[in-house]
Amino acid sequence: MKGCILADDGALLPDGAVLPPWPARRVLVDGTMLHVRDTPATSPTAEPAVYVHGLGGSSQNFTDVAGLLADRFDGQAVDLPGFGYSDPHPRYSIPAFADRLITYLDHAGRGPVHLVGNSLGGSISVRVAALRPDLVRTLTLISPAMPFLDPRRTAQGRVLPLLALPRADRLLAWAFARMTVEEMAEQVLIACFGDTSRIHEQRRAEAIEEIRLRYTVAHYPKAYLGTLRGLVSSFLRAYLPGANSQWRLAARITAPTCVIGGLNDKLVDSRVPIQVARAIPDSRLLLLPGVGHVAQMEVPRLVARAIVGMLADIGSPLARDVTRSA
Repeated sequence: MKGCILADDGALLPDGAVLPPWPARRVLVDGTMLHVRDTPATSPTAEPAVYVHGLGGSSQNFTDVAGLLADRFDGQAVDLPGFGYSDPHPRYSIPAFADRLITYLDHAGRGPVHLVGNSLGGSISVRVAALRPDLVRTLTLISPAMPFLDPRRTAQGRVLPLLALPRADRLLAWAFARMTVEEMAEQVLIACFGDTSRIHEQRRAEAIEEIRLRYTVAHYPKAYLGTLRGLVSSFLRAYLPGANSQWRLAARITAPTCVIGGLNDKLVDSRVPIQVARAIPDSRLLLLPGVGHVAQMEVPRLVARAIVGMLADIGSPLARDVTRSA
């Protein structure tokens, strides 16, 4: 593990108007639909990249970072099964999501890709990078939901007792119905951001529309709780013997990796990114004071600079004319 070197801010595309969500399309993979947003490359030398969101999120979580990296990455952001506009899935677990992502990458013929995962998407990406190194060129993990066992270290702790109840998805749907869309969106933003003053009004409006979608999708409570169960299961298995431990998988990763953590993360123990960076052999670590769980949304330019800095560090041609700063 070593410190992450940031590319100079001038190495990125300049800021402009706040972008709308990138255009989307439906991709049929083994008979079920994955919803994918494309960020077309602005350079002929760009390489393929895939962005993977966290629990309760969607492909829209990467709008800004994907735009900033469009001169280097031909980006695709996927809605995981059961989230966003993608079809539901019979199983919601880290292995099931990873298998789905691997199937998609094989189907699209896009490997190896620059794989970027946030939270749940980070944990999924760890498994993909460990099991299919041929599909991953570089790996970026933003607040990865890797195992920790103290529920007091996450705002999700109050939801965990629901996992033991029969038909808990119905109880969750009932709880959703007792809140307005705006109230729910505000709770989500407070949980995910270290500083909610950084949220642009357009992004806030998009978050409200995302929550509104959840209220209209019957399978969402089941997908949310099923995925939370899958995460808890991965946490418990991580400390048991066997090849399925997320920590053992992390130690097998060969791709150059950048690990980014917000020190004001309310959902993943802020010590986890350090442990992840220690576990992955070729890793770089960036810790961001005052930043929460979704650094790619809260401070997208810093995240993009870290990714370009990693490209420069490994001598990638994509890091052309990059000045680096500590």
